[in-house]
Amino acid sequence: MAVDRYLEPHQARQRPGTLFEDLLGDSIERAFGEGVQTLPELVAYINRSGPSGENGEAWTEQSFQALMARLGK
Repeated sequence: MAVDRYLEPHQARQRPGTLFEDLLGDSIERAFGEGVQTLPELVAYINRSGPSGENGEAWTEQSFQALMARLGK
């Protein structure tokens, strides 16, 4: 039986995720689960719950968007 490629959540990955990416993804999922809907709310949530930004600093809307753009390539 052929696997439907649209049901594979990581079909676009070129490599396995890093620990940082996994932690960030978990935090984003928890934020959405708690009703976060806007970018400012999401950035505030991640700053409260972690992980810190890649450079150890607090997230900003710009740093979050830049990382998402880079990871989406």
